[in-house]
Amino acid sequence: MVCLLPQVIVVTHAYGNRTGVRYLSSFLKVYYLPIHVFFKQCTVPTMFTTLPLIRDICIREQIDILHGHGAFSPLCHEAILHARAIGIRAVFTDHSLFGFADYSSINSNKFLEFVLTDIDHVICVSYTSKENTVLRAKLVPAIVSVIPNAVDTSCFTPDVSKKRQGRVTVVVISRLVYRKGMDLLAGIIPIICHHHKHVDFLIGGDGNYRVLIEQVREQHQLMERVILLGGLDHSQVRDVLIQGDIFLNTSLTEAFCIAIVEAASCGCVPEAVALLLVSAISPDCRLSVLKWAGFLKCYQVT
Repeated sequence: MVCLLPQVIVVTHAYGNRTGVRYLSSFLKVYYLPIHVFFKQCTVPTMFTTLPLIRDICIREQIDILHGHGAFSPLCHEAILHARAIGIRAVFTDHSLFGFADYSSINSNKFLEFVLTDIDHVICVSYTSKENTVLRAKLVPAIVSVIPNAVDTSCFTPDVSKKRQGRVTVVVISRLVYRKGMDLLAGIIPIICHHHKHVDFLIGGDGNYRVLIEQVREQHQLMERVILLGGLDHSQVRDVLIQGDIFLNTSLTEAFCIAIVEAASCGCVPEAVALLLVSAISPDCRLSVLKWAGFLKCYQVT
């Protein structure tokens, strides 16, 4: 976008003590609003508190199109409302799947419907995500487009020499939080390791469920077979993926996991617990942890 458009401005909330205007190395201008998060990197939904700031930025920078991302981002929703109020076109993107029955989904879906009533366009990453968003926000399907995720494959090339000979390495790169399926991951690790002595896990990422993974690892004495790498920079992802044979995604809400595409580009066999997620990427992709017992036999070390 920086290369194609005359000007791109990023507006986000404060990160620690970082507020004000900053310029990134690519000369991308970023506004860090003096609004602090209160839960999982989300700001307090106040509706009108951000109006003076968003309005001033839009007028000062002569914004033509405002893009907001994330159904659970109050700042995104407020910015869209303020932009439409002063006549600026707005686009919303989303890449997660949400339900319709639990309290969280009901509240977020109603608020999403309210915000997107006057939206100009919506972009989703898969047709499954499009159907989900259209139903949740009661949108006209004609204003919703699908643009799948993509990666630069030249940056994610396989390297067979980095794989462990005689072992099968399962790579997991994800935020270690509930909606990424960490409960499921913690449950299947001891089962897989018990039935398949040649399988190891390499887990990259951080979050509040890391403690659970560590407890499972210690309880079943899998310290040498389950390696926790902690948080990773994006530049480190390829170095981790090329060590794996299988990439496992346990997310409960992903509509199109870009990490699966990166893993496939690095030579890993992608596995996911969500059939819709995998089918959106590759209809021929092998299916879920439920078939792991037979699938891992293909990797038996003789």
